Formats: sequence, structure tokens, C-alpha cells
Amino acid sequence: MAYKQIKYETADTTATITLNRPEAMNALTVVMMNEIHRAIKTAVDDSQVRSIVITGEGRAFCAGLDLKEMDDRNISKGYVGEVVDLPAQDLIKTIENAPKPVIGKINGFCFTGALELALSLDFLVVANESKFGDTHAKWGLRPTWAMSARLPSAVGVRKARELSFTAGTFTGVQAAEWGLANYAVPRDELDAKVKEITDKVAENSEGSVAAFKDLYQHWLTGSVEDGVQYELATDYEIADTAQRVSGFSKR
Repeated sequence: MAYKQIKYETADTTATITLNRPEAMNALTVVMMNEIHRAIKTAVDDSQVRSIVITGEGRAFCAGLDLKEMDDRNISKGYVGEVVDLPAQDLIKTIENAPKPVIGKINGFCFTGALELALSLDFLVVANESKFGDTHAKWGLRPTWAMSARLPSAVGVRKARELSFTAGTFTGVQAAEWGLANYAVPRDELDAKVKEITDKVAENSEGSVAAFKDLYQHWLTGSVEDGVQYELATDYEIADTAQRVSGFSKR
């Protein structure tokens, strides 16, 4: 199956999906999200694959949503628009419902929409040198991919408020210290650490791992789903989105 904006490879028991727009720091587009969705389904259907790894080409994991994809019709309320929201939400559901572990190998920059995507993964292995941030407020946007539910679950509500209100950045080392990432290692050790994990997964019962994934996801819905639904159902007046995004959109 041919892909335009990702690479899909398998080796041993692992399928690797590489976001492949390095010239744009792997910023998310609708095409890319749909391709990731297809690749995950391909990996799920492959009986040889036991783990799915998502990473980025070049110096970024993903810079977040490519703001040129935004739908201007809802810009006054800080929405990116259903044209990107629906594929993103569908992709996140596919990740959560996949019976195989989906592991983030975060090799570099991981901002906003990319952080929302990363928070939906089963676990994260990050480079010490990687940089994270929730920059919604910087652009006059509000989250619609469950940031407001998953970030507090990962780092605690007070830290989540700080990160979102200030649009501050943090390192891979901090991500691991705060519980957002499972491991932080030097970038040149990232591949080895991920392989160590995927090899361990492959040693265990595929059915047991699938059951655990379903059980953990079911537990999460008690606290996360309410937050997600509230996030999607609530409107806010955000007056300066167009002004903040216009410069980026013309690049």
C-alpha cells in the first residue's frame, strides 16, 4: 500500500509508522492522519505484528497540526474545524481500540496536536533532547482532541494548567519525571530502548496483552470520557484566533 506522508515498515514483530514530512517538521494534515489510520489497521491485521511504533522523520516527532488545514468557518471560537477534528478523533479512537500496543518513539519536537496524539498512545519512550508543549493558547485555539482530559491524567491537574495556560515547553527528561513518558533516554539510545520493550511484549501472550489493553481502556473511560465529551460540547468566545493564525497560514 502506497503512502504519501508516512512510511510503513515491519521488522521482526514490530510495525513502525514514521511521520514523513520532515520539511514541515512532520506537521499533521488530514492526509497524514488518514494514512496513519490505515497503517494501524494494516498492522492490526498482520498476524506477525505484535507492537506498533509511531515516530517522526528528521528532527521532529511532529510539530502539531499544520494550521493551513484549519477550517476558517469556526475560527472565531478557536476551533480548528471538523475537517481536521473528525479524522483526528477517529485516529485516536483507532489507536485506543487497537488490540496491539501502540508505542510513541518521540525523537524530537512534539507540540499541541502531536502531544494530544502522543497522550493517546499506550506508552512513550522519548529522547532526553525532545521538546514538548501545549501551544493552543499561543494561537488562540482550544483543544478538541481530548487534551483537557488526558494531560491532567498524565501529569496532574495543576501541572496541566500551568503547561496549557503558559504554553510552556518541557523536555523529554521532564516528561518522564512527571509521568507523561515511560522512559527518557539519549536520542542515540532511543531505537535500542524501544526494541527492548517490543521484544518483551512479543515474549508474552498476545491475547493477554490485548485483554489488558481493553481493560485499561475501559477503566480510563470512567474518568476521561466525561472530560472528552464536555470538551467537545462546550463553546468559548476566542476573539483573536484569526489574527494569531493568519501570519502562519500565509507562510
